[in-house]
Amino acid sequence: FVQQSLSSDGDRSRPTGEKVCVEHTSVNPNKAAHIGHVRNSVLGDTFVRILQHGGKLVEVQNYIDNTGVQVADVVVGFIHLEELDLESIKSLDAELAAKGTSFDYYCWDLYSRVGVAYQSDEELKARRAEVLHLIEEGGNSTAELADYVATRNVQCILKTMERFSIRYDLLPRESEILHLKFWEKAFEQMKSMNVIHHETEGKNAGCWVMPFAEHSGTEEHESDKILVRSNGTVTYTGKDIAYQMWKLGILGMDFFYKPFHKYADGKEVWITTADEREASQSPEFGNGSIVYNVIDTRQTYPQDIVKKGVSAIYPEKGEAASVHLSYEMVALSPAAAEELGFVISDEDRKRPFVEMSGRKGLGVKADDLLNRLEENALKEVEARHPEAPAAEKNLIAHQIAVGALRYFLLKFTRTTVIVFDFKEALSFEGETGVFCQYSAVRANSIFRKLAENNESLEDARNFLADPTKVSEVFASEDGTGIWSMLLTAARLDDAIAQAAAATEPAILAKYTFNLAKAFNLFYRNYKIIPETDPVKRSLLVHVADRARSSLTKALNTLGVEVPERM
Repeated sequence: FVQQSLSSDGDRSRPTGEKVCVEHTSVNPNKAAHIGHVRNSVLGDTFVRILQHGGKLVEVQNYIDNTGVQVADVVVGFIHLEELDLESIKSLDAELAAKGTSFDYYCWDLYSRVGVAYQSDEELKARRAEVLHLIEEGGNSTAELADYVATRNVQCILKTMERFSIRYDLLPRESEILHLKFWEKAFEQMKSMNVIHHETEGKNAGCWVMPFAEHSGTEEHESDKILVRSNGTVTYTGKDIAYQMWKLGILGMDFFYKPFHKYADGKEVWITTADEREASQSPEFGNGSIVYNVIDTRQTYPQDIVKKGVSAIYPEKGEAASVHLSYEMVALSPAAAEELGFVISDEDRKRPFVEMSGRKGLGVKADDLLNRLEENALKEVEARHPEAPAAEKNLIAHQIAVGALRYFLLKFTRTTVIVFDFKEALSFEGETGVFCQYSAVRANSIFRKLAENNESLEDARNFLADPTKVSEVFASEDGTGIWSMLLTAARLDDAIAQAAAATEPAILAKYTFNLAKAFNLFYRNYKIIPETDPVKRSLLVHVADRARSSLTKALNTLGVEVPERM
């Protein structure tokens, strides 16, 4: 076991060929992403990494609702409040870029202004339905303007998420689901199989409904079972069933695809299109054996309807093929809210957290949050390494900031409400990403010193050839601590497998913290480099290497980079 543990790198991430799809982020493309979206994205991205470590081939999707009411509200703002046409918006976009202002930030403020204006202007509010209809219909100037606004916001959101080391394979759009008539295909299948029925009386008269005897639901949930309203419009739940069928490869229809964005390393993100003339030869998308949807807990009941609906149409797939990764909201501690510039009342200061509202403009933009974390981290880096080049200090500050935020969002179970606090997230002590990174940096320093002494792991391995002498070290007074460190480091694959089976990244976050804590104790208790017994020293070096390998891989699976120094 010892020989195997010391030689194994704790990595079994060889794809098996079975593809699964994970949909996460799915920010409405009407304004900048906020901290709640970051929790969704970090959970989804980390779960993707967990599945990949376990050998799954994973397709990462980011659903773009480019024809929804939120986009319509911003379009109402541009056309009726700002009185701008498409060319004027393009000029405004260029002016904003020249000033260093992001288009999605401008839309954030405009969306808030529209929400306020609706409260006193019924005529403006009536424009929403008109604009929404034109956007869904397509082929008109309003739809063209909406497409520009949504596309620019998507570009901004991708840039934001890249800062958190989050990437995608495909951006499926709502507009194509409408224009390629995915719903119509699913609707015909559902009617032919008697999965839905047409209500002729009662409050749902005229509606097509998904009936579940065991899911009568509350008044609030009753509407979620309606797939087609009495006026003929399709509900979100109805469209979600059609989309889920496509993701599982059972709809019998497909999108067209075109390249949308290329990352610095050449990896491409694709986007759907309804126009075959725009399409390019693309990888095969969809057709996942299992589909994981990262969507907040408020959508639990509609997601259950989607799962049961798809299973009723295609029993061979069953409900197990559709998995809802639900999560709770993110709030701010009063101190964090004040640090970000919010005016907090004395009453708010006494509360455990401050709630946010995107429609009121009371929210924390993801970029603002990361910028503030980077500023705070840079102060620490400059205090510890004043002589380092500016570029290196900025990189380390970025790695610490991203690591701090990702770990903070992952250490809580998915269904826990998170109250974010800057001081707590950036602490070098306690259960933080910074502590875990620091432990990995400390482990790397051992091997830097070995390299400076012209020593290598292979040199050390020669002293471990005699199992009797190795056993003597384990049997000594120090043996228990060394053995404990090796066992903890060897549990990486098990921890990742548990996180995958439970769909709970917090399991891996907890293991990573415990591993970092164990390594710090090991580092403090054993003088690795100064050790004079060659066999014991070699064993300590190899156990430290296994610990650092497992810690680095665990952090990488959490999306946390290890800085050169801290």
